Amino acid sequence: MKKVVIDGNNLTIEDVVRVARDRWEVVLGEIAKERIKHSRKIVEKYLKEGRVVYGITTGFGKFSEVVISKEDTEKLQENLIMSHSCGVGKPLPEDVVRAIMLLRTNALAKGYSGVRLETVDTLIDMLNKNVIPVIPEKGSLGASGDLAPLAHMVLVMIGKGEAFYEGERMPGSEAMRKAGIPVITLSAKEGLALINGTQVMSALGCLNLYDAKRLIKTADAVASLTLEALRGIIDAFDERVQIVRPHKGQAISARNVRNMVMESELVTRQGQIRVQDAYTLRCIPQVHGAVRDAISYVEEVLKTEINSATDNPLIFPDDGEVISGGNFHGEPVALAMDFLAIALSEIANISERRIERLVNSQLNDLPPFLTEKGGLNSGMMIAQYTAASLVSENKVLAHPASVDSIPSSANQEDHVSMGTIAARKAREVLRNVATVLAIELMVASQALEFRQGFRRGRGTNEVYKLVREKVKPLEEDRELYVDINTCFDIINSGMIEKVLENVGIILE
Repeated sequence: MKKVVIDGNNLTIEDVVRVARDRWEVVLGEIAKERIKHSRKIVEKYLKEGRVVYGITTGFGKFSEVVISKEDTEKLQENLIMSHSCGVGKPLPEDVVRAIMLLRTNALAKGYSGVRLETVDTLIDMLNKNVIPVIPEKGSLGASGDLAPLAHMVLVMIGKGEAFYEGERMPGSEAMRKAGIPVITLSAKEGLALINGTQVMSALGCLNLYDAKRLIKTADAVASLTLEALRGIIDAFDERVQIVRPHKGQAISARNVRNMVMESELVTRQGQIRVQDAYTLRCIPQVHGAVRDAISYVEEVLKTEINSATDNPLIFPDDGEVISGGNFHGEPVALAMDFLAIALSEIANISERRIERLVNSQLNDLPPFLTEKGGLNSGMMIAQYTAASLVSENKVLAHPASVDSIPSSANQEDHVSMGTIAARKAREVLRNVATVLAIELMVASQALEFRQGFRRGRGTNEVYKLVREKVKPLEEDRELYVDINTCFDIINSGMIEKVLENVGIILE
């Protein structure tokens, strides 16, 4: 079995996806084990000395002034998990929960949290044996970390809550028993260490990012089919145009489109049919490129976040100190997820306008709504309606969650990030964008039926053939939702990149 070795410092976005979706085995590095043990010694030293330390010998939040006796420290941690398990809504998908568990493990592996090694091992065993805690999607404020959802993760570790195991939802204790994993009793600091972090928003963020990076490549490919179908002008994609405004993403998008339409007889030169195209064609590099640059920013934030210590207090074993700080605050991820949702919305916005240009005969030389028997048939008319509906929905979802804050814990925690809401919204926007691109793929392929006799580009021809293997040309009206869903699957599966690789085209 393929493995990911975690040490707290070198986890990649690709590693997260491998564990979350491909079920790679997780192994804790030897150096990480020593750091975890070293950190735990400090907690036990403070307990023995009877020191007053937040989260170890005190209550939480507003109760931080309440000192807890040494005898009650285990009960304190269990009560913390039970009381904080207030999540509501549908369970998060399996891949998200697996990513959450991996990220929390990686944070603990840094050695600043004070947990026991056996506690970390329990979390790894659950991942490797696919015990998936039922974590409700709603309930996190994104500061003091993702407290409520992470508490649901820990419930299963202590034999409570619910989990999915071998496709069945069951009590957490039963799932652990069937998987052969002993439940644990939380010791001092451990409950707090397990739930005080940004791993839910970051897990959603990593999967969103991975999918967004693939989707922006697909957007370039789909737009290239539309460019051909509308006899678009290739001059706007000239490398010299991009060099004099050297945004990295812009240059990549232009290059992708040039490669897609290489050898095409359908694209035109300026002045051949018209002097210049509408913005939705001419500005593909500028719009897609800006989104690509936004995605790059999000990636840098997440690469830092998933290799960070985000709980509180933090234990610095080399100095023998415990410091209360604010690394649990999700603001970096919250802003990045809001930015991602806004950026991705623009891909759908420009795609929908390209769809309109394809179906509106007042804007092209194609049959109205791409059907030869208009009137009797409505053709692709309502496909544009659906795209417009999704674009409008995205405008609502793109409202930033991070600009809101509601104080909690009797005003002790008086500014929160709402980062998990931002990440969940970005996930919904991502799906809507993929669907709009699927509609454009379907419509552009239909438009190309009316461009027979012209050679398609090296890349566009491969994508067109891929669509036609699964979706027949529209000759008479039929249930188009089936075709839309098929094109969505083509986009979501990564098949477009694979068929392009067969002809030597690597989308960047």
